[in-house]
Amino acid sequence: MRGRPLEFDPMGPDQATWDDTGGKLLPRSRTGVLRCDWAGADGGLMQQYHDREWGVPVHDDRRLFEFLCLEGAQAGLSWRTVLDKRARYRERFHDFDISRLAGMSDAALEDRLHDAGLIRNRRKIWSMRANARCALAVRAEHGTLDAWLWSLAGDAPRINHWTSAAQVPGWTPQSAHMGRALRKNGFRFVGPTICYAFMQATGMVNDHVTGCFRHAECTRLASAA
Repeated sequence: MRGRPLEFDPMGPDQATWDDTGGKLLPRSRTGVLRCDWAGADGGLMQQYHDREWGVPVHDDRRLFEFLCLEGAQAGLSWRTVLDKRARYRERFHDFDISRLAGMSDAALEDRLHDAGLIRNRRKIWSMRANARCALAVRAEHGTLDAWLWSLAGDAPRINHWTSAAQVPGWTPQSAHMGRALRKNGFRFVGPTICYAFMQATGMVNDHVTGCFRHAECTRLASAA
């Protein structure tokens, strides 16, 4: 199961009905499924991402690098904005192939800066290539990006048991430690908040609230990772 999202048959658009669980309102689908409140109840991209990807342990270098780049691109914006543009990022940045991205020319990056399908911030666009080159250096020293990043997270998924989204932190000492290590190795857009979002996305942390149906599923996946 390493690096693979759980194969889950989406339930389609949900009715906007809600359930009060653990002091926090969670969206309830018409089939009775409860989700983290941020996933929404419309069957859209955020819900699909929540149901298939968020919190699933990732051990593939390319996918880890993709999440690291996209979390950095999100800085100051919403994750929904990034999800809406993810397909275009994959198209324009070689599906996050680290070696190919590291070799992109200045002219190629300049061209991406004018692409309305991307987040057109010069520092963020240029950081993609810079981070790819840093990732290659990490591979040369540690073998895989996977092994190094997971070592910064304690080498095993952390299973939290929040009953409310209000309890979920924006960053932790461990995400701050990861950010420092990444910056020391030259990575950009890797502050403690970005690193914590990355850890949540890649299953290094299970921050689904306990009332959400995915908490138990991601816990099971973490034990098998």
